[in-house]
Amino acid sequence: MTQEISEVPAAPKDFRTLFWLGLGSVGVVYGDIGTSPLYAFREALKPIAEGGIEREEIIGLISLIIWTLTIIVTLKYVLFLLRADNDGEGGTLSLLALLSKKVGGHGSVLMILGLVGAALFLGDSMITPALSVLSAVEGLKLVTPDLERFIVPISAGILIGIFAVQSHGTGAVAKFFGPITAVWFAVMAIGGIVHIADDFGILAAFNPWHAVTFLLREGFLGIVVLGAVFLTVTGAEALYADLGHFGRRPIQWAWFVLVFPALVLNYLGQGALVMKHPEAASDPFFLMFPEWALLPVVILATAATIIASQAVITGAFSLVRQAIHLGFLPRMQILFTSETHTGQIYLPTVNALLLLGVLALVVLFQSSEALATAYGISVTGAMVVTTIMAFRFVRTRWNWSATTSVVLLLPLFVLELVFLGANMLKVQDGGYVPVLFAGGFTVVMWTWRRGTAILFAKTRHADVPLGSFIASIEKKSEHAPVSVAGTAIFLTSDPQTAPAALLHNLKHNHVIHERNIILTIKTVNRPRATEEERFLVEQLSERFSRVEIRFGFMENQNVSKALANLRRGGLKFDIMSTSFYLGRRKLVPDAKSGMPYWQDRLYITLANTATDPSDYFRLPANRVVELGSHVII
Repeated sequence: MTQEISEVPAAPKDFRTLFWLGLGSVGVVYGDIGTSPLYAFREALKPIAEGGIEREEIIGLISLIIWTLTIIVTLKYVLFLLRADNDGEGGTLSLLALLSKKVGGHGSVLMILGLVGAALFLGDSMITPALSVLSAVEGLKLVTPDLERFIVPISAGILIGIFAVQSHGTGAVAKFFGPITAVWFAVMAIGGIVHIADDFGILAAFNPWHAVTFLLREGFLGIVVLGAVFLTVTGAEALYADLGHFGRRPIQWAWFVLVFPALVLNYLGQGALVMKHPEAASDPFFLMFPEWALLPVVILATAATIIASQAVITGAFSLVRQAIHLGFLPRMQILFTSETHTGQIYLPTVNALLLLGVLALVVLFQSSEALATAYGISVTGAMVVTTIMAFRFVRTRWNWSATTSVVLLLPLFVLELVFLGANMLKVQDGGYVPVLFAGGFTVVMWTWRRGTAILFAKTRHADVPLGSFIASIEKKSEHAPVSVAGTAIFLTSDPQTAPAALLHNLKHNHVIHERNIILTIKTVNRPRATEEERFLVEQLSERFSRVEIRFGFMENQNVSKALANLRRGGLKFDIMSTSFYLGRRKLVPDAKSGMPYWQDRLYITLANTATDPSDYFRLPANRVVELGSHVII
């Protein structure tokens, strides 16, 4: 009954606006990738550290990290995919929607790719906060070993706080987190610059040949190392999914001016430190800092990991809203938290489910080292899916030739497949967790999509054109229904067909009200609708009217209050003698109707969780009549 909206965030018109949006994006969009230095280089060193670490190995490893950041994040996401927006929104499902618009519907392969990519990202949205916060709080062990037993409860408390502030909106969070994250990147850059002087030979890592020779020399061990190297770019998919929160230019500006230089400098500094002091390989990030600065850095790192969690949480909100629009999930409550950017939203149900999943991971794995083994599969899988869909996108939307598309995207696809294969080696050591998450999310979305299609097919035969229905009702005959006093308002999402509640009321009660209003609610693409555009009233016959009420995306959709204003504007009805009629279906599972019995039950459960329209539209509880029907699915 309501149509959600999405609009392209306005491009910054001056440097001041660009600066503040860019600073906000540092806190929200780049929080995840900005905390990778805490653990990525440390985990990449472990497979090669047993036999002693050679100088060339460190240079080759840092070279791998730098060029992975350059190719995956800079070229693919920042310069390429940020241009593939769907009315300002990014992410896997954004690509799916764009392709659907162009080709006039999407095939099964395209739809499955979209489902899998979205499910993998949602799995990442649970793992990233747990890993990031654990990795920062573990720095307390270096301050005093006595604090080690408090790491898990402290991490859980921080995570609960992170999810508790989501209702205040991305904009409010960005204002608070942006400056802190900017300081974090500055501290990382300074720490890196100081330690580059330990061994200027680390600057050779800018030569990609060192990365290639490292992989050739290490063989299978190099593939294992790649799985850890990929930890440096986790957050790139969230970067794309968060596009709707700030727009393309601020995100690009923040990457090139601050984020990318700070990351490169820090990894170079970690590499030079280990080259001079091999014993620092146990925790190269925190050991970059002098003892007096350790506690402040741990505190700052903890704040940064809180922000890292923000990136994937807001990305998950955007992705779920897209899934609802595309018909992969039932309607949920969506709260808009900004008057200028429709992408800044809050979904209470998603927020609660993510929190439960994140806390379960912290309790199950207990440490960032254990959880790191579970990381990477969901991110690399989502990236592979995005690249496949990007190939179709550039062919159909940008009209690239097949040769150009293959030349530019095939090397990227092969590289991501190598990363995916390296991460698949970790399945038995915890990598099964994101696989299970993604599998569960895919089943849920596929079930809703399939069940809705079956339900539509079974009920469409009952649709009656509104014009034909009114014409038949208005005929004078001995079989005409009894006319009763009062007004009946029937809410519907399709103003062209007779609402199911109207048909059921006539069938069972054999009466028709003296005034009948077919009511549709629409959300316009502005924070608040003007009074001139608030209502659209069309008189269809003596007893029937069609009314459209329009709300801005920042307004509470209070239908009762809006109708009171409409009544003062001239539409004649007495609110005390008015009833609101809503149609409600009771779904009955049937294994022979198209889906297995368990899938029927899952679909019914999802349908029952959808937001109740009487609550959503603030209808008077004592004047709502729900007319139900049984539908076998």
